[in-house]
Amino acid sequence: MSFFQQPSFDTVTEALQWLSTQGFTENFNLDSNCIRYNNNTQSMSPEEFKIEYLFRFEGDTDPGDEDIVYGIKSEIYNIKGVLTSAFGIYADSISSEMIKKLSTH
Repeated sequence: MSFFQQPSFDTVTEALQWLSTQGFTENFNLDSNCIRYNNNTQSMSPEEFKIEYLFRFEGDTDPGDEDIVYGIKSEIYNIKGVLTSAFGIYADSISSEMIKKLSTH
């Protein structure tokens, strides 16, 4: 991951706009054991992508409300995009393999 080059942002919107300028233009959706894209018609398993950037935003009123923005790249599919996810009590139900992939950064 490119943490040393990574800027910091105050809002999720700023992070998404910056990622877009870096070519992360696809919108990814989290599924239980994969990431879906192209209007959910295609998917990538955890071993088919890597996380290039990770931005964390804590909720203003509740520190347990945490939004995470991922900049994700797949060399296999030649695609770059973003995934946003809420953690804490609002976390989606995902497989342990996906949790491991998304938490290792």
